[in-house]
Amino acid sequence: MSRPGRCNICRVAVVRPPTGRPRRYCSDACRMVAYRKRHRRPRHKLAVLFSSKTVEWSTPQDFFDELNAEFGFDLDPCATVENAKCARYFTMADNGLAQPWPGRVFMNPPYGRAVAAWMEKASLSAQTTAELVVCLVPARTDTRWWHDYAMHGEVRLLRGRLKFGGASAAAPFPSALIIFRNGSGVSIATSDRYETDLEPAA
Repeated sequence: MSRPGRCNICRVAVVRPPTGRPRRYCSDACRMVAYRKRHRRPRHKLAVLFSSKTVEWSTPQDFFDELNAEFGFDLDPCATVENAKCARYFTMADNGLAQPWPGRVFMNPPYGRAVAAWMEKASLSAQTTAELVVCLVPARTDTRWWHDYAMHGEVRLLRGRLKFGGASAAAPFPSALIIFRNGSGVSIATSDRYETDLEPAA
């Protein structure tokens, strides 16, 4: 009998046959693990933007400054202590969805499934407690929340793509500003007024 070898994956002893090709794996499961390792795709530098590891993307400061010069914001309802854009802000612990939004609000919501709840809150706040709410969101025109909420506000489609959180590369998706004004109607426009932190799309 041949001297036993070791599985290339789990290092369990594998008896080598006296003839033929030597076994490298102890089981089909280990063989599949090895196959997946060999065929794993290299991680793209923008892969994190497609993943669900994070849903919070910090607004570029220069981009926000241009918006703030136009609108004069009072409140950032979905922020962290590190990336808050206004003197008054709500963090995850504060649960901005459960708080009243007064004044002039800037909202860059978490870009996950909860975006619909944030857009609903923005729309309702503009009809009640807020003077206006400006929302920075992905331009996902195929989603239900876009048609249920975004299409009822003033839509500004941004030319090019934003670089979030000081990233060196632009986001893999286009962005839009949705503006809910107290008592306003609907309008749609393409805007190229915000040149800072925008990278032309291919």
